[in-house]
Amino acid sequence: QVQLVESGGGLVQAGGSLRLSCAASGRTFSSYAMGWFRQAPGKEREFVARIRWSDGDTYYADSVQGRFTISRDNAKNTVYLQMNRLKPEDTAVYYCASTKNIVTMRGYEYDYWGQGTQVTVSS
Repeated sequence: QVQLVESGGGLVQAGGSLRLSCAASGRTFSSYAMGWFRQAPGKEREFVARIRWSDGDTYYADSVQGRFTISRDNAKNTVYLQMNRLKPEDTAVYYCASTKNIVTMRGYEYDYWGQGTQVTVSS
């Protein structure tokens, strides 16, 4: 059974940093990609970043490019999202998810999702 468990959310002031973690279990992820998505109240879920387990290739949404960094630790089966220079508009529930389509940013192509972790950025 695949499980994705996020952690690391919290309350931070604008300009601050947080690191989210996503611990993955239940399958061999080497041929998959992992993505981070977020959903703010009253808004649609949006893509944030993704990484391929095999080679570490990454891709970011324009809104976070240069501020967020996605990485993975193969030995720990864990994906991270380092978030720097946070803005109030980054406030959302952040989810990690896995996909067989290693280049996609479309949420419906991700098959397993974590429960989410709240990130709140105060101004």
